Formats: sequence, structure tokens, C-alpha cells
Amino acid sequence: QVQLIDSGGAMVQPGGSLRLSCAASAERAFVTYGMSWFRQAPGKDREFVALRWTDGTSYYADSVKGRFTIPRDSAENTVYLQMNSLKPEDTAVYYCALGQYAYGPRNPSAVTSWGQGTQVTVSS
Repeated sequence: QVQLIDSGGAMVQPGGSLRLSCAASAERAFVTYGMSWFRQAPGKDREFVALRWTDGTSYYADSVKGRFTIPRDSAENTVYLQMNSLKPEDTAVYYCALGQYAYGPRNPSAVTSWGQGTQVTVSS
């Protein structure tokens, strides 16, 4: 099973930016399988944030569209999530996740591997 390590979380002020990283233990993991980012705020269900196809095409939840991107220069075993114009409601633990198809999963039940999570806190 492919292991994922996500990192880059921190505390930032509203309007700030962060770049999260997701590194896979297997070479070419992200050109073989699609991947996604999810987040989970305290007391809430884990929710979909963004997904990436193996060809680099990405898709975003409405709540982050226009602010978050998955850069196309991501490597074959490392993918990033660039987060700009952060808001307090973006505060959550962020998880990268691997799917079993060419597109990343939108539903947590379809995830085959999870990262351990990285905390993002947006607060003044």
C-alpha cells in the first residue's frame, strides 16, 4: 500500500497563504492514480477540497474555488495544494488521499490511502 506524508500546515492570518505538500512512498504514484485533498474541522465531517487527475487536471470544491490550486508542476510522487486568501473557516486538519482511478476521489469511502494530516489554522 502506498504511504502518503502530508506537511506544510501552520497558523496564518486571514488573507495569508500556505502551500501544503503530499509525498508518496511509491514513485510515479500520482501519474498512476488520482489524488485528492480533504479537510476536517473540529466537530465536522471530513469534506472534499480538491482533486487531481493523473494528467494534472484539477477540480475544486465551491468553497475554495479561485483561492486554492493544485499546481501543475507537481512531481510524479509529490503533489502540492497552494492555498491563498485564507479565511478563518478554512481552519481544519488537511489530508491528502489517493484513489484507485485516474481521477482523485470525492468521497472519503473511495480513498485507498490517507496522509496523516496537517493542521491549518487561520486566525488573527
